[in-house]
Amino acid sequence: MIIRSLAGWNKNYLLLVLLVLPTTLNVAIAAEGTTREAISTNTLRVCADPGNMPFSNESEEGFENKIIELVAAKLERPVQYTWFPQTVGFVRNTLRIRECDLISGISTSSQLVQNTNPYYHSVYTMVHRADSDIKATELSDPVFKNKRIGVVAGTPPATLLARYGLLTQITPYQLTVDTRHFSTGAQAIKDIVDGTTDVALLWGPIAGFHVQQVDTDLTIVPLLEEPKDVRLDYRVSMAVRYNETQWKRTINKILKDLRPEIDKILQQYGVPLLNDLGQLIAADS
Repeated sequence: MIIRSLAGWNKNYLLLVLLVLPTTLNVAIAAEGTTREAISTNTLRVCADPGNMPFSNESEEGFENKIIELVAAKLERPVQYTWFPQTVGFVRNTLRIRECDLISGISTSSQLVQNTNPYYHSVYTMVHRADSDIKATELSDPVFKNKRIGVVAGTPPATLLARYGLLTQITPYQLTVDTRHFSTGAQAIKDIVDGTTDVALLWGPIAGFHVQQVDTDLTIVPLLEEPKDVRLDYRVSMAVRYNETQWKRTINKILKDLRPEIDKILQQYGVPLLNDLGQLIAADS
């Protein structure tokens, strides 16, 4: 899935009782039934990760940044970022304490926020050199018995490797890292290029982007044929606070209107996209 200028680094439940905010903060308080919404009216305040390409960074080079630019244009507001690593404590230290009004990317299954409708659907992938002898599309294939496999610990593909008896073949990468200084995706792709590993199993947006950054010809295989009891595909949404239903509806309408432009941006970043049936969408030529 997964994601700015607060201290702390690296991607919640019911809101605290809202404080009455001074009018000088330019915050609109909109009553709706028994709920209250507190949204900035003069800027689009966004929470995102400061160093997590291809999703976002402080230079606003990620695809989430580009999509947020489109949303802001629709709202006719400038963007104001709160940067915080999208790891443990992200929601608690940003959206929940009203440092922003919108999270630019989070798994649709997250229970910590009120999700918007998803704006993309992707899947874990297998990456290997194009000139390798690997032709398999499933991890159960016997070819992997003698291959060195890079995988991020704690991710769904690791579960499949354990099932298939391939744990002795793995090169593990940490799930939670300081993204200011280290990119798991970049390292996994570098290891394939250098010959340290034969295969890497990565979240699709990460694989697609980092494959674009190297000169070596690499193949990306979406893992669409694995057993369905291990989920490998996920939808990604933006997110707002609980009880801010009208704000959610506003963002949902904008995301719907921007769907063609959003898909184009995602494809430019190499994101493998799935339709509602879980089928791969062919990239536009």
